[in-house]
Formats: sequence, structure tokens, C-alpha cells
Amino acid sequence: MPSLDAVQWAVALVALFLVGFSKTGVSGAGTVAVALFAFVLPTRLSTGVLLPLLLVGDVVAVAVYRRHADWPRLLRLSPWVAAGVVAGALVVGWADDAQMRRLIGGILLAILAVHLWNRRRGPDASLAHHRLVAALAGIFAGFATMTANAAGPIMALYLLAAGLPMLGFLGTSAWFFLTLNAFKVPFSVALGLITPATLAFGALTAPAVLAGAVAGRMIISRIDRKFFEWTTVALTLVAAVRLLV
Repeated sequence: MPSLDAVQWAVALVALFLVGFSKTGVSGAGTVAVALFAFVLPTRLSTGVLLPLLLVGDVVAVAVYRRHADWPRLLRLSPWVAAGVVAGALVVGWADDAQMRRLIGGILLAILAVHLWNRRRGPDASLAHHRLVAALAGIFAGFATMTANAAGPIMALYLLAAGLPMLGFLGTSAWFFLTLNAFKVPFSVALGLITPATLAFGALTAPAVLAGAVAGRMIISRIDRKFFEWTTVALTLVAAVRLLV
């Protein structure tokens, strides 16, 4: 397993709590988790360590919000996401950590800028309703999740732009990430990112993810949609800057 000191273990457990919290509560918390994990492990290693733990959170999220998914939107995204995962797997084979971090940070900033511009257009004119935007969102999400487990903010901004209600947002996200992360597993094994050591780390720390998921489920009914949206935007900006710096 990764060798961590006491401070690094504390940071890792907080990050994993936020992973679970992001699956059933404020999705933007997942971006903070990615940034925190970057303090503990290199980007490449963290991809393999986090994937089994993300799947734990995904299973819980689907169990809670399975009836609220927008399936037509998910089906439109699927082929583009798959293409992004394949492209990301190719990049992981040759890019180093610094290059991957800068690339994902740049993508996040670009998506965030488009979201803020799109928000001014109003829901009826939202770019999220265009097929090309859905295709780009899917490709970027697949690429970002394969290279740095950073698809969360991309999909969050896309689904916010689509105007989904909060439960629809959470249900669609839950099914999207369960299928996406399961699809990534063979690629991660082939690239040596998932190993017996990373699985052992996951088994040891999974309770932190479960605790976060329970906390997120308890708090979501008390969150205002506008607060939910701006928190997601702010945390996406934090993650993007952290990846670039």
C-alpha cells in the first residue's frame, strides 16, 4: 500500500469522506477531494487508488437516487464518454504527472468559463441542449476521468447548464459515474494503476467514503439549489487552480 505519514493519512481520509459526500450531497466536494489527494499521492498513482473507492460511492449514490436519472441524456453522452476514456488511456501511457495535471486544470477552467457565459443566456438558450456540446462534454469527461479522476466538475457544470432539478442532477450523475467508473476498470488494470496494493488501500479506507455518503444524504434536503450551484462552481475553480499551480 502507499506509505503515508500521519498527516497524509488524515488528508487522505478527509478526501475520501468528501468523495462519499460528493456522491450523495454537494457534487463539487469531489473536486476538493481530487485536489487533496494530489497533496498525498502523485496524480498517476491516485487514479488507481481512488477508482475502487469511487465505485463504492457510486453504488451508494445509485441505491439512493436511482429513480431520478435523465436516461435520454445519459444515452446521448455514452459513446462520446467512451471515446474520451480511450483517448485518456493513451495519454496516461506517455504523459507525466505534471503534464496531466496542467491539462486537466486547463480543461476545467475552459468548461467553467463556458458555463458562466452560458448561464447569462438563460435556460431556454442553454448550450447544453446542443448535440455538439453534449459530445464535447462527454469526450472531456471521459478523458479527464481516465487521466486524473476529474470528470466530476465537467459533468456537474454540464448538468447544471441543462437545468436539471437537484434530484435529477444527483440521479443522472449517480448512474453516469457508476457506469463510467466500471468501464474504466479494465483500462486501469491494463495500465498497472489498479494493483493488489491499491485494492488493499481501498478496503482499509472504504468506511470513510461510506461515512461521507451518509452525511451527504442527510444534508441534501436542506440545501438551496442556488447555493448548490454556486458551491459547485466555486469548488471547480479551486480544483482547476490547484491542478495548474
